Amino acid sequence: MKVEDLPIPESVKKSILESGVSILYPPQEDAIRAEALEGRNLVLASPTASGKTLVAELCALKHIIEGGGKVLYLTPLRALASEKYDDFQKYKNISKKNGRKISIAISSGDYDSSDQWLSRYDLIIVTNEKCDSLLRHKSDWIKEVSLVVTDEVHFLNDAERGPTLEVTLTRLMEINPKAQFLALSATIRNAEEIAEWLKARAITTDWRPVKLAEGVCLDDECQFNDGNSIKVNKDDQNPALNLAVLTIKQGGQVLIFAETRRKAVDYAKRAATVVSKHLSKIEKKTLSGLADKIAESGERNRLNDLLAELIRNGVAFHHAGLVTFHRKIVEDAFKEGRLKVISATPTLAAGVNLPARMVIITSYERYESGYGRFPISVLDYKQMAGRAGRPKYDKIGEAVLLSRTEEEQDYLMESYVFAKPERIWSKLAAENILRSHVLASVASGYVHTEQGLYDFFNKTFYAHEYGSEVIAPLVAKALMFLYKERMISFEGKGISATDFGRRVSELYIDPVSGVVIRDALKRRSESLTDMSFLHMVCHTPDVVPKYYPRRREIDEFGAYVGIHSEEFMIPIPDETDMIEYESFLGEIKCAHVLESWTQEVPEDEIIEKYSVEPGDLFRLVDTVNWLLYASFELSRLFGHKDLLTKISEIRERVDKGVKKELLPLVRLEGIGRARGRMLFNSGFRNIDELKQASIDKITQVPLIGLQTAKRIKEQVGGLIKAEEWERLKTKKEGKQRSLSEY
Repeated sequence: MKVEDLPIPESVKKSILESGVSILYPPQEDAIRAEALEGRNLVLASPTASGKTLVAELCALKHIIEGGGKVLYLTPLRALASEKYDDFQKYKNISKKNGRKISIAISSGDYDSSDQWLSRYDLIIVTNEKCDSLLRHKSDWIKEVSLVVTDEVHFLNDAERGPTLEVTLTRLMEINPKAQFLALSATIRNAEEIAEWLKARAITTDWRPVKLAEGVCLDDECQFNDGNSIKVNKDDQNPALNLAVLTIKQGGQVLIFAETRRKAVDYAKRAATVVSKHLSKIEKKTLSGLADKIAESGERNRLNDLLAELIRNGVAFHHAGLVTFHRKIVEDAFKEGRLKVISATPTLAAGVNLPARMVIITSYERYESGYGRFPISVLDYKQMAGRAGRPKYDKIGEAVLLSRTEEEQDYLMESYVFAKPERIWSKLAAENILRSHVLASVASGYVHTEQGLYDFFNKTFYAHEYGSEVIAPLVAKALMFLYKERMISFEGKGISATDFGRRVSELYIDPVSGVVIRDALKRRSESLTDMSFLHMVCHTPDVVPKYYPRRREIDEFGAYVGIHSEEFMIPIPDETDMIEYESFLGEIKCAHVLESWTQEVPEDEIIEKYSVEPGDLFRLVDTVNWLLYASFELSRLFGHKDLLTKISEIRERVDKGVKKELLPLVRLEGIGRARGRMLFNSGFRNIDELKQASIDKITQVPLIGLQTAKRIKEQVGGLIKAEEWERLKTKKEGKQRSLSEY
């Protein structure tokens, strides 16, 4: 099927043809024949790089241009939302019937807002959680949506994120019964069942633009499912590195999947020593420029310095511990072929589109704190393996699992390579998850009676799979909890949320977290410290992963509890109940991590002292920042006005990772904890002193370059003399020339 024959606006045809696409792939053609462009609901399950995104783009543009509709594009991850936003930019100059250009927006943060500004846009890209929060805030513009695109719909199977996606889709189908729903995924075994739930047609295909060979490597030989095998030189003791070298020599790129962030970093470090030998001088020069970008942006720490050094050698690691800007540099460099190897955690497989000639899966097991090691699902394996093969560059992509014995090799072949992915099952039944969505349904005013609530949950995928008689008792149990904690009230057949319940739902926190904060604030003593508030939020179920005290830390934190017992707003468990008591000490450990962060202890030192995974610190800071915001809002709701200033201050310190004295400085854009401390120690202790200082004097502060100094002066309102600026620029350029000549 040719693009020029499609029933789409001519301006869209022109844009697609200019991008080099003139003939549709088979899965795309199947979608068109299934009436995707005529508004038919569709579940499209086809491999990575088979063209699902183009189908979504065609449907979206037809809705916007011809129907004057609004499109909502859902993704499970922020990184994927950003990628889709970039993908759609190529259409931003296309005009609608009214002559206005297509407008595109993205929103993935601030869960306590209705974001009315989004109503002005035609295409809105959001994460599943953000969409859920918009529904809780009754965003009126959602009723105008005529197309809902759900990317990576197999996330329904995810225990953490699946229920939110499921409830969000159920709510959208109820609010917008005439809207078209387009669900996309690379791997769905029971696509027909999901399609039946969505009142859609299902298209399932194994077609790929690049052939995929899956196999298992033992020692120096890899056996593939197509009957072929390859021998690998054993230059290194690690088979992953030997495979990487073989692929690089053939002009390919490699993705190495490791089970933890630490191992991802370790693989990258080991790969760098090998890969650097195969880089040309031109490649090394380009990579050096990318490394400088990493080094010059963000806060200086061991992780960022290591990433910069690895990039100079053609290698990078990729995990949740990297800041967004650094992840983007790594992803773009890999897409452009500059980086030869990325070592990543499995989350990359569900995120941005980074195909590689070879995908190496170093372990079929995963480790989760508190649960131990367990085998990954076939679904997770297929997601990783599906990244193998670069369209337009490779004739074949190879995905390899590493094995240690012949027995394990046979097991991996049978259990993963030749296995089919598991069915998608709803995860909505978990009590801690369901109570939040039950509360949201009532608090947002979508249901007004108990029967109305049961009717809504009867429309979920869980009820579709298991039956309404199974979900009803679970909903009833959640209702009893919410009633007991005074979050909802009954009046005859009517049901409504209290002010407390409504605010907890809007704040997008677990109802149990709301109860913990409410009761702690009521129970507070006069001996409140930073630790009081930090421990309070660490006690909530929203803080994950949970911290477990090591054996040598039990006595240390136990002694701390004894000395500071009056500071805690949470009752201290009896030491005879070892499970509860050690859990409490784990919360103390978590609070100590945060306290160290606000005392400006270096990240590396915190990671080393408390055995915190790189990235977990940032996740903890982000979560606690929001919980402190929730604490502020609930304090205001319950009349604890005397606590508002204290909570606001500690929240800002957690967000910035600084002592109180640095707050005026770190409020400036581009000034984090390290630069803020350098400015303070150099005598710039407030905004007025920066305003009065010359830009030359500011550049003498360590870590403050010329551009950063200029941004500081622009923000504080100081005068920048033209001749001084030119003199400093000339001086800087002269230094750079001298260094390059040297």
